[in-house]
Amino acid sequence: MAIACGVDFGTSNSTVGWHQPGKPALLALEEDKTTLPSVVFFNAEDDHVSYGRAALSTYLAGYEGRLMRSMKSLLGTSLIDGQTEVQGRALPFRQLLAYFIGELKKRAEQSAGQNFTQAVFGRPVYFIDDDAAADKKAEATLEEIARAAGFRDISFQYEPIAAAFDYESRIDKEELVLIADIGGGTSDFSLVRLSPERAKKTERRDDILGNGGVHIGGTDFDKYLSLGHVMPLLGLGGRLGSNTDVPSGYYFNLATWHTINLNYTQKIWRELQDVYRDISDANVRDRFDRLLYLIEQRDGHWLALKSEEGKILLSSQDQIDLPLERLRNKSGTACSMNLDQAGFQTSISHLITSVEQAVAKVLSDAGVKAAEVDTVFFTGGSSGVRGLRDRIGAIVPDAKKVEGDLFGSIGAGLGLDALRKFA
Repeated sequence: MAIACGVDFGTSNSTVGWHQPGKPALLALEEDKTTLPSVVFFNAEDDHVSYGRAALSTYLAGYEGRLMRSMKSLLGTSLIDGQTEVQGRALPFRQLLAYFIGELKKRAEQSAGQNFTQAVFGRPVYFIDDDAAADKKAEATLEEIARAAGFRDISFQYEPIAAAFDYESRIDKEELVLIADIGGGTSDFSLVRLSPERAKKTERRDDILGNGGVHIGGTDFDKYLSLGHVMPLLGLGGRLGSNTDVPSGYYFNLATWHTINLNYTQKIWRELQDVYRDISDANVRDRFDRLLYLIEQRDGHWLALKSEEGKILLSSQDQIDLPLERLRNKSGTACSMNLDQAGFQTSISHLITSVEQAVAKVLSDAGVKAAEVDTVFFTGGSSGVRGLRDRIGAIVPDAKKVEGDLFGSIGAGLGLDALRKFA
């Protein structure tokens, strides 16, 4: 029995892959589901910790506590050595990640019916853009956390390369493939020569023609959708009586998952009251009332989830009218977000441009012409964002476009890599 697995610890969702004859490539982690949302909820009412969908469900049901998400984005930043307060106690962020990865390991072992002591962890091409020292530190930190969670032998693989291995298991001839992995926190790209014969090799370094990426992913699309179309409903862009703008910092904190809680301090509450008194326009006051109510009810994470829901709906719809029932003013009137595809594309166009540039750089650095690419293989939950896929595909117009398992290709590929490295 294999004691090695592949761990895709993602910004938004996580999976664990393994390779056993006759068995699925991904292990069930939450009931029959192979994905575990990368979410932890510390329930203050019964001193209980929940994970994944159960954590989101408990939080949205209104239980008091602390919801933590997008934990992977802490790697490579100074925040990883900091701490946060949970139920009146200091919790180091490193320990928070160890809790989640330990839970991921436990669930995978229960699903497989065996212990895993060896693992290949996926990693983005760059944890941090343009900072090699921070990138190296991020990988080392993740290795330390994985050991603290119980893994003994640990290796790493670029996430787009892992997705390439998964795609390679299903082709019957050689292809030059551009792997486009658009995840929750990063967009990563690899140019790889794949074939059934090459798949038999243990060392694949010569088959990898180029890697690249940018620290842009699904949470960034959520953020700029929120700033462009949700936060104005709470007063962003309004003017004060002193003829200055309503301060934007509160809105940026609300639109960024790991800074939402910064708006819940007594200091910020007093500042918001001062801002409110300086608003003379009735319409701006009405919108700012919604912000005050949201902060008072501590519904910032709920609002972030609604922004994500809007993004997902716009992947398949031209226009949405999303109810925002918890955004209420003093009269108790709720509101909704009406958004069409053009408006969404405008709010994220600068992000897509950066992603395009990263793709072009991978081709240029590898010395590969667009016409030489046979296939673009899309994976990662955020590769479904409409417009993004079209603009990546336009860079290599003659290549066929293939969609993998958006949430599972990386974990499955890491499982294959674990078999090669630890068998």
